[in-house]
Amino acid sequence: MVTGSDAKAIAQSFLQYLQVQSLGHYDRKLCFELLDFLLEHHADAVASLEEDLIYGICEAIDAEKDPECLMLAFHIVESLARLYPDPSGLLASFASDVFDILAPYFPIHFTHPSSGDTHVQRDDLSKILMSAFSSTPLFEPFVIPLLLEKLSSSLHSAKIDSLQYLRVCSSKYGAERIAKYAGAIWSSLKDTLYTYLAEPDLSFTLPINGIGFPENEVVIEALSLLQQLIVQNNSQLVSLIIDDEDVNFIINSIASYETYDTISVQEKKKLHAIGRILYITVKASISSCNAVFQSLFLRMMDNLGIPVSNIDGLQNSAIFTSQNVKFGFLYLCIELLAGSRELVVLSEEKRETYCTLLHSYSTVLFNAFDSVLDVSADRCLPGPDIHIGVKGLQILAMFHLDVFPIPKSTFENILKKFMSIIIEGFNRTVLWNAALKALFHIGSFVQNFSESEKAMSYRSFVVDKTMELLSLDDIALPFSLKVEALSDIGMTGMKNMLTILQGLEGALFANLSEVHRNLKSSEIAAQLLECYSCKLLPWIHENGGAEESIVQFTVEIWSQAGNCMDFNSPFEEKGLLDSMMKALKVSVGCCSVESQNAIIQKAYSILSSHTKFQLNDVGRLPLTPGAYDISPRDEGILLLFASVIIALRPKTHIPNIGGLLQLFIITLLKGVVPVAQALGSMVNKLIPKSNGAEKSGEFPLEEALDIIFNTKIWFSSTDMLQRCNGSSNGSEMVLTDLCLGITNDRLLQTNAICGLAWIGKGLLLRGHEKIKDITMIFIECLMSDRKSSLPLIEGSLASTEEQKSDPLPRKCAADAFHILMSDAEVCLNRKFHATIRPLYKQRFFSTILPIFQQLITRSDSPLSRSFLYRAFAHVMSDTPLIVIVNEAKKLIPVLLDCLSLLTEDIEDKDILYGLLLVLSGILTEKNGQEAVIENAHIIINCLIKLVDYPQKTLVRETAIQCLVALSMLPHARIYPLRTQVLRAIPKCLDDTKRSVRREAVKCRQAWASITSSRSLRF
Repeated sequence: MVTGSDAKAIAQSFLQYLQVQSLGHYDRKLCFELLDFLLEHHADAVASLEEDLIYGICEAIDAEKDPECLMLAFHIVESLARLYPDPSGLLASFASDVFDILAPYFPIHFTHPSSGDTHVQRDDLSKILMSAFSSTPLFEPFVIPLLLEKLSSSLHSAKIDSLQYLRVCSSKYGAERIAKYAGAIWSSLKDTLYTYLAEPDLSFTLPINGIGFPENEVVIEALSLLQQLIVQNNSQLVSLIIDDEDVNFIINSIASYETYDTISVQEKKKLHAIGRILYITVKASISSCNAVFQSLFLRMMDNLGIPVSNIDGLQNSAIFTSQNVKFGFLYLCIELLAGSRELVVLSEEKRETYCTLLHSYSTVLFNAFDSVLDVSADRCLPGPDIHIGVKGLQILAMFHLDVFPIPKSTFENILKKFMSIIIEGFNRTVLWNAALKALFHIGSFVQNFSESEKAMSYRSFVVDKTMELLSLDDIALPFSLKVEALSDIGMTGMKNMLTILQGLEGALFANLSEVHRNLKSSEIAAQLLECYSCKLLPWIHENGGAEESIVQFTVEIWSQAGNCMDFNSPFEEKGLLDSMMKALKVSVGCCSVESQNAIIQKAYSILSSHTKFQLNDVGRLPLTPGAYDISPRDEGILLLFASVIIALRPKTHIPNIGGLLQLFIITLLKGVVPVAQALGSMVNKLIPKSNGAEKSGEFPLEEALDIIFNTKIWFSSTDMLQRCNGSSNGSEMVLTDLCLGITNDRLLQTNAICGLAWIGKGLLLRGHEKIKDITMIFIECLMSDRKSSLPLIEGSLASTEEQKSDPLPRKCAADAFHILMSDAEVCLNRKFHATIRPLYKQRFFSTILPIFQQLITRSDSPLSRSFLYRAFAHVMSDTPLIVIVNEAKKLIPVLLDCLSLLTEDIEDKDILYGLLLVLSGILTEKNGQEAVIENAHIIINCLIKLVDYPQKTLVRETAIQCLVALSMLPHARIYPLRTQVLRAIPKCLDDTKRSVRREAVKCRQAWASITSSRSLRF
């Protein structure tokens, strides 16, 4: 253990014998670590060394350049300041000498590469130097002048550092020492804001408080420093601001700024800067806010002819007309209102001077902002003026009720103004959108005080009125805008949302009851359902809304669906059916198992009672074409039922699963895809016997698969399809037989393949072994150049050769691999509670890769090979890239063959683009570089053919980007191909799409830079 005397002796020896700067890097670092340790842990012992210690530290640090050593050196200075804190003590005599050692390091000029041995970054050095600068007030006479000098530097980083250091040092040095620099700092800050404050974004996409400006680090630091100085040196800084010549020029000349476009560029800069300064000043402290309102705000009002002595007589008069609305006045008022509102939120002080003044002038301010919106209607003012009018009314309405009690009538007048714009001003798009967003922000704010007068007024004047819009046919407001307003107002709070939802339900069900008589009712109902599915329901779910309302809504949709289905033509407008299906899926997906049980029981009762499906007898009765044709009404109800099945949780009980499975099999053969998706969802979620399905009374997965794959279907030359009832004169076959085309009916075969693909997807996601059998069925379809081993149906009109040459079923089989591997949006995803085994895509790819490789190699039929390529293209496109990259050597030749093949058919453009993205990923991954280098010439040849691909812009753009990536390969490999690429690229420079031309320029530059003497970059 080191004692105090030991520490002092070590320090004396150090100071006497060591010349630190003559040592190597490692030894210097050890010296600084020793000094730092002594000052941190044995400060009392080494303090007695006094002058020798200070001189020794200065000598050790002087001219040090290594970042790690400087980190220690700057901390040593900070420790030295703590060791001698007396303002008139030992360090005071040497403050100038110590600071002379530190000053050359500011601002930090960091030249060490980020990949070097040191882990020290520029910010680390800057922060610890700032701590050294601010460690003692004795440095103030030297630090502040240096920082003010560097603040005028043209170097961006120097400005930011100067502002940060000024803020920290001002706080540490104290108000008394900084007071003498207040004028110089204020002047520098004002000039900085004039220079760096960009033009504000006068739109409605930014935060609700005040004016939104583009982010700029210099501006942020400058305003942060200003706010701190106002808090620290309040009266002095506020006086400088209030008496400033530029501030008073803006205040006195605001009457001349009638609209935003009439202000010159230079005056705009001043207006924006002064506005920001006033915003910071009023929000910094109560005293500064009071001072600004008592002086500048009252002077603004007086300049506009509204003296405080006459305010009571002007409260209810129309002070502003279309001739005297001034943009500059409104702009500064918004900055003052926004700043004081933030101060109110932070301080919650009551009855301050500025609150009293704002209360007195609240009606005047309302009239001013209201007038600019009236003018905008008359003169078609630009967006900035509309923004100012709307933003002003919005902020005025959002003051805390207890702190700034604007009259209730004024608050309600603001709401009435915005609602009048919503109802009557829809033809002025900018104004209408701005008013709606303002109502949203006001509503969201007042919901924090749900029982306040403001909240009750909002519900009365906004929520209820918006809900009434749905039933008003005598106003010109388009229904789509009614729905938009409905959703935005609903999302202001859960109480408002439930009210809006109630109104939407009433309008929806009223229109559903009229769809059989009125096509317009069908369109209105579809829009309401889309609003519910896409906006209201996600919001309710995210904000923890009551599930009861969702269940009630879903059950009522089923009741209405049953009623409207009783008419002959319930769904002439397909959009309504699609919207109902989507609403049901999203609603059921949000519910718990208990709620889903109630919904599925209701849905099953409607399916049983309102259709001709004999669900209890479906396993026994023959399903002949005449007796089992699906009417539009029955199909509509079945599709709604399928939507519910898709969204169920695995533990939800489904009634009569056996009957439903057989009904779904017959229906999917008629091409009803949602039913196939529902079937896939069922096999994905059913519990297997091994997990206790039979013990729990649930229908086991094994029995479901037995029904799907072993149900016999009977075909004859006269009847398209019917269930086998035990004996027949036709042919009996199962679903997989239909996929292989045994019926010789192309439509039936493609429907069977599509249905089997969705069933396979459900099994693939859960990792079931049956997916292997399904995959082999698809592959057999792809390779069906040979005669099937099963006989064709007797009486077939088509010949065997015609069956073999028909490409549609084989194309459908190839596309089945896309269904298997892609991420579905409409079903079998986590949103709809699918059972998904981790890494299922990787496992399937590993299984299928050697099969496809072997089949492609051995295939002697160009047609079969083309379909194999198409199927494998789907597999590659939807497999995670990391798996593809690991197999790059095997896959690149196949991938390039796929690209060449898919250019022939315009319908393959999306598959082509997906494969290009795979190739792009291989090119940019390090693990794929070796395979890319080996095949560089054939990759480039393939890409050159795609740079002018006419059917899809993204294909051309991505092909060129791939060529750019290839230009980074080793020189010896790509230089021979340089001329070939440079000859192909010029035609892309004249492409009709700018994005393609831009990529072509980059590509030409990249390949043109490859010369025979190019230096190696690897």
